[in-house]
Amino acid sequence: MPVGTGKMPLSRDSVVVLFKGGRLPAWHELTQEQRADYSAKHVELMLGVARVHGMTTLEGFKLLEPKRAWERFWVMEFPTLEGAEAWIEAEMAPPYGIYGYYEYYLARRFEQECFADWPTVPRLERPPRITVDPQDLPILNVNRSSCVLLEFARELPNAMLVPEPDRGGERRRELLRSVAQEHGLMRIEAFQLIAPQNDWLHTYVIELPTLAAAEAWMQAELEPPHAAYSSKTMHLARRWAPAFFASWLQTGDSG
Repeated sequence: MPVGTGKMPLSRDSVVVLFKGGRLPAWHELTQEQRADYSAKHVELMLGVARVHGMTTLEGFKLLEPKRAWERFWVMEFPTLEGAEAWIEAEMAPPYGIYGYYEYYLARRFEQECFADWPTVPRLERPPRITVDPQDLPILNVNRSSCVLLEFARELPNAMLVPEPDRGGERRRELLRSVAQEHGLMRIEAFQLIAPQNDWLHTYVIELPTLAAAEAWMQAELEPPHAAYSSKTMHLARRWAPAFFASWLQTGDSG
Protein backbone atom coordinates (compact mmCIF):
# COMPACT_ATOMS: atom_id res chain seq x y z
CA MET A 1 0.00 0.00 0.00
CA PRO A 2 1.07 3.62 -0.47
CA VAL A 3 2.09 5.47 2.66
CA GLY A 4 -1.30 7.11 3.15
CA THR A 5 -4.79 5.68 3.10
CA GLY A 6 -6.15 3.03 0.80
CA LYS A 7 -7.92 5.74 -1.16
CA MET A 8 -5.64 7.69 -3.43
CA PRO A 9 -7.18 11.06 -4.29
CA LEU A 10 -5.33 12.58 -7.23
CA SER A 11 -4.87 16.30 -7.74
CA ARG A 12 -5.91 17.14 -11.30
CA ASP A 13 -5.11 20.83 -10.92
CA SER A 14 -1.70 20.39 -12.52
CA VAL A 15 0.54 18.06 -14.52
CA VAL A 16 3.86 16.98 -13.03
CA VAL A 17 6.89 15.96 -15.10
CA LEU A 18 9.22 13.54 -13.33
CA PHE A 19 12.57 13.48 -15.09
CA LYS A 20 15.55 11.17 -14.71
CA GLY A 21 18.32 13.03 -16.49
CA GLY A 22 22.00 13.50 -17.01
CA ARG A 23 24.63 14.33 -19.60
CA LEU A 24 26.07 11.96 -22.14
CA PRO A 25 29.86 11.49 -22.32
CA ALA A 26 30.01 13.51 -25.56
CA TRP A 27 29.15 16.64 -23.55
CA HIS A 28 32.56 16.54 -21.89
CA GLU A 29 34.28 16.36 -25.25
CA LEU A 30 33.08 19.86 -26.11
CA THR A 31 35.27 22.87 -25.43
CA GLN A 32 34.54 25.05 -22.43
CA GLU A 33 33.39 27.80 -24.79
CA GLN A 34 30.95 25.45 -26.56
CA ARG A 35 29.49 24.23 -23.27
CA ALA A 36 29.02 27.80 -22.04
CA ASP A 37 27.37 28.85 -25.31
CA TYR A 38 25.03 25.86 -25.45
CA SER A 39 24.12 26.22 -21.75
CA ALA A 40 23.28 29.92 -22.14
CA LYS A 41 21.00 29.25 -25.11
CA HIS A 42 19.39 26.35 -23.26
CA VAL A 43 18.67 28.36 -20.11
CA GLU A 44 17.24 31.26 -22.11
CA LEU A 45 14.92 28.86 -23.97
CA MET A 46 13.77 27.09 -20.83
CA LEU A 47 13.17 30.33 -18.93
CA GLY A 48 10.87 31.36 -21.76
CA VAL A 49 8.90 28.12 -21.53
CA ALA A 50 8.60 28.45 -17.75
CA ARG A 51 7.28 32.00 -18.11
CA VAL A 52 4.87 31.40 -21.00
CA HIS A 53 3.33 28.26 -19.52
CA GLY A 54 3.23 29.37 -15.89
CA MET A 55 5.56 26.75 -14.43
CA THR A 56 4.85 26.34 -10.71
CA THR A 57 7.53 23.89 -9.58
CA LEU A 58 11.12 23.33 -10.67
CA GLU A 59 13.25 21.33 -8.30
CA GLY A 60 16.31 19.20 -8.92
CA PHE A 61 18.06 16.53 -6.88
CA LYS A 62 21.53 15.14 -7.44
CA LEU A 63 21.94 11.45 -6.70
CA LEU A 64 24.65 10.60 -4.19
CA GLU A 65 25.58 7.70 -6.48
CA PRO A 66 24.91 8.40 -10.19
CA LYS A 67 23.44 5.48 -12.15
CA ARG A 68 25.52 5.66 -15.33
CA ALA A 69 24.09 8.56 -17.35
CA TRP A 70 21.32 9.17 -14.79
CA GLU A 71 22.71 11.81 -12.44
CA ARG A 72 19.77 13.97 -11.38
CA PHE A 73 16.06 13.71 -10.68
CA TRP A 74 13.71 16.59 -11.38
CA VAL A 75 10.17 17.52 -10.39
CA MET A 76 8.57 20.06 -12.73
CA GLU A 77 4.95 21.19 -12.56
CA PHE A 78 2.65 23.04 -14.94
CA PRO A 79 -1.03 24.01 -14.89
CA THR A 80 -1.60 22.21 -18.20
CA LEU A 81 -0.41 19.29 -20.28
CA GLU A 82 0.60 21.76 -22.99
CA GLY A 83 3.13 23.30 -20.62
CA ALA A 84 4.65 19.92 -19.82
CA GLU A 85 4.87 19.04 -23.51
CA ALA A 86 6.48 22.37 -24.37
CA TRP A 87 9.09 21.92 -21.63
CA ILE A 88 10.06 18.42 -22.76
CA GLU A 89 10.28 19.49 -26.40
CA ALA A 90 12.45 22.51 -25.56
CA GLU A 91 14.70 20.57 -23.20
CA MET A 92 15.60 18.10 -25.93
CA ALA A 93 16.16 20.78 -28.59
CA PRO A 94 19.66 21.02 -30.11
CA PRO A 95 22.37 21.93 -29.64
CA TYR A 96 22.21 21.39 -25.87
CA GLY A 97 19.58 18.68 -26.08
CA ILE A 98 21.61 16.23 -28.13
CA TYR A 99 24.04 15.79 -25.23
CA GLY A 100 21.44 14.82 -22.65
CA TYR A 101 20.08 11.60 -21.15
CA TYR A 102 16.28 11.75 -20.86
CA GLU A 103 13.61 9.69 -19.10
CA TYR A 104 10.33 11.58 -18.73
CA TYR A 105 7.22 10.49 -16.84
CA LEU A 106 3.94 12.40 -16.49
CA ALA A 107 2.29 12.25 -13.09
CA ARG A 108 -0.24 13.78 -10.71
CA ARG A 109 0.19 14.74 -7.10
CA PHE A 110 -1.74 12.51 -4.72
CA GLU A 111 -2.60 12.14 -1.04
CA GLN A 112 -1.38 15.65 -0.23
CA GLU A 113 -3.84 16.05 2.64
CA CYS A 114 -2.85 12.69 4.14
CA PHE A 115 0.73 13.86 4.64
CA ALA A 116 -0.07 17.37 5.84
CA ASP A 117 0.73 16.68 9.52
CA TRP A 118 3.63 14.29 8.95
CA PRO A 119 6.53 16.81 8.86
CA THR A 120 7.79 17.60 12.33
CA VAL A 121 10.67 19.96 11.50
CA PRO A 122 10.00 23.12 9.50
CA ARG A 123 11.92 23.28 6.24
CA LEU A 124 14.69 25.83 6.08
CA GLU A 125 13.63 29.27 5.00
CA ARG A 126 13.47 29.74 1.25
CA PRO A 127 16.77 31.13 -0.02
CA PRO A 128 16.76 34.68 -1.38
CA ARG A 129 15.79 34.95 -5.03
CA ILE A 130 18.57 35.65 -7.48
CA THR A 131 18.57 37.04 -10.99
CA VAL A 132 19.04 34.34 -13.60
CA ASP A 133 21.26 35.64 -16.40
CA PRO A 134 21.81 33.07 -19.18
CA GLN A 135 25.04 34.84 -20.13
CA ASP A 136 26.43 34.71 -16.60
CA LEU A 137 25.42 31.39 -15.08
CA PRO A 138 26.65 30.60 -11.56
CA ILE A 139 28.49 27.46 -10.52
CA LEU A 140 25.80 25.06 -9.29
CA ASN A 141 26.25 22.91 -6.20
CA VAL A 142 24.21 20.65 -3.94
CA ASN A 143 22.59 21.87 -0.75
CA ARG A 144 23.98 19.81 2.16
CA SER A 145 21.55 21.05 4.80
CA SER A 146 19.31 18.00 4.31
CA CYS A 147 19.18 14.54 2.77
CA VAL A 148 16.50 13.54 0.26
CA LEU A 149 15.20 10.03 -0.24
CA LEU A 150 13.69 9.31 -3.66
CA GLU A 151 11.43 6.28 -3.55
CA PHE A 152 9.86 4.52 -6.56
CA ALA A 153 7.22 1.96 -5.57
CA ARG A 154 4.16 -0.05 -6.49
CA GLU A 155 2.15 -2.94 -5.11
CA LEU A 156 3.00 -6.42 -6.29
CA PRO A 157 0.24 -8.44 -7.97
CA ASN A 158 -0.05 -10.83 -5.01
CA ALA A 159 -1.07 -7.92 -2.77
CA MET A 160 -4.53 -7.93 -4.32
CA LEU A 161 -5.11 -11.47 -3.00
CA VAL A 162 -4.34 -10.60 0.62
CA PRO A 163 -6.71 -8.66 2.92
CA GLU A 164 -5.43 -5.17 3.70
CA PRO A 165 -4.92 -5.81 7.45
CA ASP A 166 -2.71 -8.80 6.68
CA ARG A 167 -0.48 -6.75 4.38
CA GLY A 168 0.70 -4.66 7.30
CA GLY A 169 -0.30 -1.29 5.88
CA GLU A 170 -1.23 0.14 9.24
CA ARG A 171 2.02 -1.06 10.80
CA ARG A 172 3.92 0.59 7.98
CA ARG A 173 2.20 3.92 8.58
CA GLU A 174 2.96 3.68 12.30
CA LEU A 175 6.62 2.89 11.65
CA LEU A 176 7.05 5.74 9.19
CA ARG A 177 5.29 8.24 11.42
CA SER A 178 7.52 7.23 14.31
CA VAL A 179 10.57 7.82 12.11
CA ALA A 180 9.13 11.19 11.09
CA GLN A 181 8.70 12.19 14.74
CA GLU A 182 12.00 10.83 16.00
CA HIS A 183 14.20 12.07 13.16
CA GLY A 184 12.44 15.29 12.17
CA LEU A 185 10.77 14.75 8.80
CA MET A 186 10.98 17.98 6.81
CA ARG A 187 8.57 17.08 4.00
CA ILE A 188 7.03 14.28 2.00
CA GLU A 189 5.51 14.63 -1.46
CA ALA A 190 3.81 11.88 -3.46
CA PHE A 191 3.20 11.50 -7.18
CA GLN A 192 1.28 8.90 -9.15
CA LEU A 193 2.27 8.16 -12.73
CA ILE A 194 -0.34 8.72 -15.41
CA ALA A 195 1.10 5.70 -17.27
CA PRO A 196 2.27 3.05 -14.74
CA GLN A 197 5.65 1.43 -15.26
CA ASN A 198 6.36 -2.25 -14.78
CA ASP A 199 8.10 -1.76 -11.43
CA TRP A 200 6.79 1.57 -10.15
CA LEU A 201 3.63 3.62 -10.00
CA HIS A 202 4.26 6.01 -7.12
CA THR A 203 7.17 8.33 -6.48
CA TYR A 204 7.89 9.84 -3.07
CA VAL A 205 10.22 12.75 -2.34
CA ILE A 206 11.11 12.53 1.35
CA GLU A 207 13.34 15.17 2.89
CA LEU A 208 15.04 14.56 6.23
CA PRO A 209 17.72 16.45 8.19
CA THR A 210 20.41 13.77 8.15
CA LEU A 211 21.65 10.66 6.41
CA ALA A 212 20.92 8.68 9.58
CA ALA A 213 17.29 9.77 9.38
CA ALA A 214 17.07 8.68 5.75
CA GLU A 215 18.56 5.30 6.69
CA ALA A 216 15.93 4.89 9.42
CA TRP A 217 13.17 5.65 6.92
CA MET A 218 14.51 3.10 4.44
CA GLN A 219 14.74 0.47 7.15
CA ALA A 220 11.12 1.06 8.13
CA GLU A 221 10.07 0.65 4.49
CA LEU A 222 11.76 -2.76 4.34
CA GLU A 223 10.15 -4.19 7.49
CA PRO A 224 7.79 -7.18 7.13
CA PRO A 225 5.04 -7.91 6.45
CA HIS A 226 4.35 -4.88 4.22
CA ALA A 227 7.65 -5.14 2.35
CA ALA A 228 6.59 -8.51 0.95
CA TYR A 229 3.71 -6.96 -0.99
CA SER A 230 5.40 -4.09 -2.79
CA SER A 231 8.32 -3.28 -5.04
CA LYS A 232 10.52 -0.40 -3.86
CA THR A 233 13.62 1.23 -5.26
CA MET A 234 15.22 3.97 -3.16
CA HIS A 235 17.96 6.48 -3.94
CA LEU A 236 19.68 9.05 -1.74
CA ALA A 237 20.12 12.54 -3.10
CA ARG A 238 20.78 16.18 -2.24
CA ARG A 239 18.80 19.20 -3.37
CA TRP A 240 20.43 20.68 -6.47
CA ALA A 241 21.06 24.46 -6.44
CA PRO A 242 17.63 25.29 -4.90
CA ALA A 243 18.10 29.08 -4.88
CA PHE A 244 18.98 29.14 -8.56
CA PHE A 245 16.04 27.07 -9.73
CA ALA A 246 13.53 28.70 -7.39
CA SER A 247 14.30 31.93 -9.21
CA TRP A 248 13.03 30.47 -12.50
CA LEU A 249 9.46 30.69 -11.23
CA GLN A 250 7.31 33.77 -11.15
CA THR A 251 6.12 32.93 -7.64
CA GLY A 252 9.32 31.39 -6.26
CA ASP A 253 7.32 28.60 -4.62
CA SER A 254 9.83 25.84 -5.26
CA GLY A 255 12.52 26.99 -2.85
